[in-house]
Amino acid sequence: MATYDVAIIGAGPAGSTAAYRLAAAGARVLLLDKATFPRDKPCGGGVTGRAARLLPFSIEPVVEDVVDRLECGLRYRHRFTRRARAPLAYMTQRRRLDHFLLQRAAEAGAEVRVGETADSRELDARIVIGADGCNGSSAKQLGLAEGVVHGVALEANYPYEPRYAGAMVLEIAVIRGGYGWVFPKLDHVNVGVGGNAEEGPRLRRELRRMCEAYGIDPDAAEDTRGYRLPLRLPGTQLARGRTAVIGDAAGLVDPFSGDGMYEAFLSAQLVAEAALAVLAGRERDLSAYQAAVERRIAPLTRAGWGAKRAFERFPRATYALARLPVTFRVLEKLLQGELPQPGAARGVEHAAIRAIYALSRAAAVSRSCRSAASS
Repeated sequence: MATYDVAIIGAGPAGSTAAYRLAAAGARVLLLDKATFPRDKPCGGGVTGRAARLLPFSIEPVVEDVVDRLECGLRYRHRFTRRARAPLAYMTQRRRLDHFLLQRAAEAGAEVRVGETADSRELDARIVIGADGCNGSSAKQLGLAEGVVHGVALEANYPYEPRYAGAMVLEIAVIRGGYGWVFPKLDHVNVGVGGNAEEGPRLRRELRRMCEAYGIDPDAAEDTRGYRLPLRLPGTQLARGRTAVIGDAAGLVDPFSGDGMYEAFLSAQLVAEAALAVLAGRERDLSAYQAAVERRIAPLTRAGWGAKRAFERFPRATYALARLPVTFRVLEKLLQGELPQPGAARGVEHAAIRAIYALSRAAAVSRSCRSAASS
């Protein structure tokens, strides 16, 4: 008999949440991480309302600001502001959030080992789950998540600015395939830019420009750091036998927003459900997890790729649609968890989303024509 029912490599949001769910259900769980906690991670640190709703406990103890206002611009020229009826996101820091989630997993009964590394192929467990992020080794060791590409981002922390309290500031299309942001925290603001991988050489210059445009001293930057954003391509295998990868290790970051917290919490829930079915003898393997990802997460990923294409090729037209109050209503419902994916909108809200999808399709056709012409 294996020592553990489930071994999880990586104690980030996905790994710790999966460990909590499994341990709370009575499974013998080992949770490993090479780092010691608290430890920091490069990340904007926003937990959307829909992501928070997935957790079986509140993250209120580590919330530093509550966002109910969106301020959105296009290339530093056009801007609009919308206020939501309920919180859009909860701002925290990964140093605090990840440690909090790790503690919840330990309290639920998971055996936690930090400051340790392990080969995922050699763990004494009936089920092995890789959750060690895009720079981890578990996916490669398990032969999973091979169809993943990467975006890039650069962020830094700056002195606190009260005017950004309660606001999520986005500046669209300053970087190809992405945007810039200002996120409020308890004692500072986090400013960053991110987009396509080839935009890497421009990030530092664009981060400075973002600060200047929003009245933030660019020379006051602290903890400047770059990182990769793992983006899963359609059909990428995330489970084989009794092994699986979740969260960033599975490339489950939204291609347009760059948000991976919702996908981390949801993939943790889905893999826990599949693992418990295996442990109970109802299933032989974790194929149900793969199917659940295709059903619950893949539609959001496709929508993210679509929005990304539309903003890259037709930024002004897409922005004009995005600033409509009816479009914001769809975004509000998505971020608060009232809509499973954009295509589920109805009535005039659905018409606005269909218009953005039409731009996305036109962008895809335009790209194909350019590729054919160049070849």
